[in-house]
Amino acid sequence: MKILDRYCTRIYFIILILTISLNESFCFTSVIIDGDSSKIQIEKGKDKFNFKQLSVPAGLIFSGILMNSNRTESIKNEIVEERNEHIPNFKTHVDDYLQFSPIAISYGLDAFGIKSKTDFTNRTVILIKGELVMLGTVYILKNSIHQLRPDISNYHSFPSGHTAQAFAAATFLSEEYKYKFKLMPYLSYGIAGSVGALRMFNNKHFISDVLVGAGIGYLSMKASYWTHQYKWGRRDPIMKEF
Repeated sequence: MKILDRYCTRIYFIILILTISLNESFCFTSVIIDGDSSKIQIEKGKDKFNFKQLSVPAGLIFSGILMNSNRTESIKNEIVEERNEHIPNFKTHVDDYLQFSPIAISYGLDAFGIKSKTDFTNRTVILIKGELVMLGTVYILKNSIHQLRPDISNYHSFPSGHTAQAFAAATFLSEEYKYKFKLMPYLSYGIAGSVGALRMFNNKHFISDVLVGAGIGYLSMKASYWTHQYKWGRRDPIMKEF
């Protein structure tokens, strides 16, 4: 049991440590303090692209590509070997649902009166655009690379679609609520990191698949925010009470 605990902890923290840096480090949205200190004015359209913001997704994707070697002694195969030795019968479907939970949390908070950064219409358009980019990228790569899954069930291993979905959803939740809840990025990316770890525990993906999926999911949703023109609903800066 101690060996199993060490293995699970090791894999989980590999994913979590690489993804926790997605939190507040790349927040560039303009925030203006109003005369009333209890209010913060968030200017729409100020979450603009900056090359510095590419460092985290580029690092994740580049690391995943470097680890995507099919050599027997490669890092990704060593991790699968450890998994098969210590938890060969592990199986759960939690990751199938957990990947969408940040989106449910976001709209759930809004339904309970805890307003997000962006109004409902623009927020939904941003989400749809980010999801389409993420899904399209994952689909093209899966069908172009034909990477065999570690459980040899099919050739759709690279990249991890579940992880890409989880990180796209986590980025959406973090962007909408990190101004109100400082711990929201840790919660959202913690959930996403857990999905990536579970995909490896389930023997459905290599660590390289998970890292690239994380980078794609994050970058897809951030790009949707960067490029959004806010043509629907309100166009004036939002005044939020915090």
